[in-house]
Amino acid sequence: MLHFIQKFSQVSSKMLKYPFLMGLRTSRGTDILSLKTSFHQNFSPLFPRPRLISSFLVCVSKTQCYHTSPCNFKKKQKQTVLPARPPSTITYLPESPKPALYITLAGLIPFIAPPLVMLMTKTYIPVLAFTQMAYGASFLSFLGGVRWGFALPEGSPAKPDFLNLANSMGPVVFSWFALLISERLSEAIVTVIIGLGLALHIELFLLPHYPSWFKALRIAVTLLAFFSFVITLVLKDIYPEKGRKRPGQIA
Repeated sequence: MLHFIQKFSQVSSKMLKYPFLMGLRTSRGTDILSLKTSFHQNFSPLFPRPRLISSFLVCVSKTQCYHTSPCNFKKKQKQTVLPARPPSTITYLPESPKPALYITLAGLIPFIAPPLVMLMTKTYIPVLAFTQMAYGASFLSFLGGVRWGFALPEGSPAKPDFLNLANSMGPVVFSWFALLISERLSEAIVTVIIGLGLALHIELFLLPHYPSWFKALRIAVTLLAFFSFVITLVLKDIYPEKGRKRPGQIA
């Protein structure tokens, strides 16, 4: 009896050394095989193995077959590489050639000077508004000529077809119509604004052949001209009118 108690205590101590639950994360079959071997070696052949131990081994084997680590359920997430967004057109403005940039800045003076003078004098001067509108109409004609000059040279990405040459006449038509209705100065200014916006839309989206730096210049000039015309129209309703309406006209 004493010999049996010693054997049983040795088996119990060896069973405690095998972490059943923690050891299940290791390789399959190794733990179960070592567990069965320990039971065979330590129990006497004369003493029958209890059914509880055999059923326990079956449960452990089934549990080990169906048990998986939580890490196995973590699917490898594919890192989707988003394509790099192209830079906006206006960011190419510093890349403009220096002569083109300086001449463009100087060409903005007739747009900015009339509303600035009216703000300083706190009066609406129709003759200044007319000169601003006339310069905008001339600028529209210039944009049409730029399209023709860009499409005519050999090897140019813009071909001299009906699409390029006919669209270049759009700003010229708006310029002509604005000068035709110059007696109604506010309507003429609105016509110039529409012509500038339409020309910019055509050059950026319908005929995208210009260099990026030239497109950036066109956006900057169009925005500044638009705000200058809007300020002039607002000042007409705020400040009192002073002076004649057109150059050469008797007050």
